[in-house]
Amino acid sequence: MIVAPLSVLLGYLLALLHVPAAWILGAIVVSGISALGTGRELKINAKFYNFCRGIIGVLAAVPLAGVPPAELLHYLLPGLASAAVIIGIGFVGGLSLARYAGPQGISRETSVLSMLSGGASIMMSLATELGADMRYVALTQYLRLLAVSMTLPLVASFLTRPGANHAEGLETTWCMWLLVIAIAFVGDPIARKVHLPAPAVFGPLILTAVITAVLPVPIAPPEPLAVMAFMSIGWACGGGLSVPALKRFARLLPATITFIVVVMASCAAMGYVVAKWLGITFFEGYLATSPGAIETVLALSSEGGGGPAVVALQLIRLICILIFAGSLPRILRAMDRHKNGRG
Repeated sequence: MIVAPLSVLLGYLLALLHVPAAWILGAIVVSGISALGTGRELKINAKFYNFCRGIIGVLAAVPLAGVPPAELLHYLLPGLASAAVIIGIGFVGGLSLARYAGPQGISRETSVLSMLSGGASIMMSLATELGADMRYVALTQYLRLLAVSMTLPLVASFLTRPGANHAEGLETTWCMWLLVIAIAFVGDPIARKVHLPAPAVFGPLILTAVITAVLPVPIAPPEPLAVMAFMSIGWACGGGLSVPALKRFARLLPATITFIVVVMASCAAMGYVVAKWLGITFFEGYLATSPGAIETVLALSSEGGGGPAVVALQLIRLICILIFAGSLPRILRAMDRHKNGRG
């Protein structure tokens, strides 16, 4: 009765100020103050939270509707190459951070998820599925998102833009409400039957991609559903805050910020390589390899006349990151078996 309406109010105010991830941040701040002030963790209904993660899965699949399969194939190789570099940096950086934190710090799952660049809200929801510390994942992902969102418009303003605005809007109807809600509910049990990792997210994501390939009208999730899903992530993150957790985060903050700078510089370098590879402008290459803030990326791309390479490469990397993140426990177990075998 207190946290929910105040989260809506703060999120709305932050959105008016164009703060990145406004709804998630508003929910984190309000629920975090509640948890720290009362000394009690804020619990979220499991069924409601699973439904909200399903909505996030739908949102993650929306860009598929705007990229024809033939164009995706054209961008597949450079997209996979850039994704491999960015994921490799995140994986190595995450393992290094876990080693730096020590045995009493954070788990490898937590550190790697916090360092993967892209799909910040999805990383937060995957953290619960994979047994990671959502609070630290949320803190690191938001810091990266904030840094990227603040620097993207500044850097892009100095780059040569390819053309004119070709943005298109999508209208939301009552049928779309029913369709998105149905996908969020049905995707989870279907994914569990075929043993997909993180079924609450991956099930609706894949189901949305299949439906967009069949229906003549692209799926446009209603904004209230998206806002609700983003706030649920914020409540889960902020509601679990405690004084010991904040002290641990503060100790790791210098290493976290250093890594964010390294990732942004590496992605910019990869953007230059991709621009030369595909024969596009550095403006498009820089946006295509930006480490997150996809809403800001797509808005700048549309405003500056960016081509399909921006959407295609961001989408390919997002899919690769989601697959990698969902397989993270198996990857870490395989590394442990290999290490023990050598030992």
